[in-house]
Amino acid sequence: MPDANILGIESSCDETGAAVVRSGQRILSNVVASQIATHQPYGGVVPELASREHLRAIVPVVRQALAEAGQTYESVDAIAVTQGPGLAGALLVGISYAKALAFALDKPLIAVNHIEGHIHAVLLEQRKIEQRKSGDGGLDFPVLALVVSGGHTHLYLARLQENLWSYRNIGHTRDDAAGEAFDKVAKLLGLGYPGGPIVDRLAPHGDAHAVKFQTSQIKHADRRDFKQGNRHQEDRQLQAEEDGPRFDFSYSGIKTAVLRYVETQELKPAIEARRQALAEIEEPTLEDFLRLTDGQTLNLVASFQRSMVTDLVMKTLAAAREYEVRTLFVSGGVAANRELRATFEREAGIEGLPVFFPSHALSTDNAAMIAAAAYPKFLRQEFVAMDFCADAGMRLR
Repeated sequence: MPDANILGIESSCDETGAAVVRSGQRILSNVVASQIATHQPYGGVVPELASREHLRAIVPVVRQALAEAGQTYESVDAIAVTQGPGLAGALLVGISYAKALAFALDKPLIAVNHIEGHIHAVLLEQRKIEQRKSGDGGLDFPVLALVVSGGHTHLYLARLQENLWSYRNIGHTRDDAAGEAFDKVAKLLGLGYPGGPIVDRLAPHGDAHAVKFQTSQIKHADRRDFKQGNRHQEDRQLQAEEDGPRFDFSYSGIKTAVLRYVETQELKPAIEARRQALAEIEEPTLEDFLRLTDGQTLNLVASFQRSMVTDLVMKTLAAAREYEVRTLFVSGGVAANRELRATFEREAGIEGLPVFFPSHALSTDNAAMIAAAAYPKFLRQEFVAMDFCADAGMRLR
């Protein structure tokens, strides 16, 4: 297969990324400009602010990625950009800039699904590990990929045939994504933003069995996907092809259960005091969080995380058994959670199922995964015209 240096651009949410990846395997550079400081006062991502920050960051980030890779605009072989899913305004910044570069440089332009990028983030790590061990980057198929982040909680059966990756969705969240639940619970408890990493750091200091939570057991079809009388022939055909057990997730219930616990235990005064105290500290350390968090709240945090992790792992492994998969991928921002990784490694190991994660740097949104996912498309010359658009609700197939 020919070598190709692909410049990837990622701007789907609140991080501006640019990277150069050689032949879908070797990361030459991977630059990310974070917007955490911008959104922190609001406790979540503000779409309009995200778009403005992308506008400020995209040119210097791309220049830095090229410089670190020892490349120029002219020397890269193609340009890849996230088409969706994500925030429409944020996506448009990356797409507009990628179009301008491709037009000015007369380079092929490749549109990438953000979720597929997360799957290829795992492949980047897996290939490096296998090549160090034996020089063989082969995988046992079928692969089951759990993509779990602030905006997504999806299960995909992934297959590869002649450089063509195909995906079948067998599970998704009905409401809140897992990462969204982590962030909202952290905000509710006055722990700041982003909440997932804070919960992960505090959970080992509490009793994970102190508070009993029940996650949703879903037994009915998703009304969003099965509106009778509104499906076209193509939709009916696709559904016929994909009939089979589904393993959907729901996390709005556990978020509400945390809120009810806070109300019944009268924790709001302590939460407000903690929120104000943390706001006065420029960069709170773990010691600051522990000093300002009482034992009851630590137990609540630990119990919440244990319930979330258990649900994610058990449903994923149930799907793996049902579809007789041979390899498991776990990717997305929540894949950086230490308890989630440890639980997956333990439980999947019991079943003899190999499980792969991206590194922490590749778990969160980045452009290296976009450039890596673009390489199979480059080999097939699957390029897009200049009139392609952002797709905020883009599905992966």
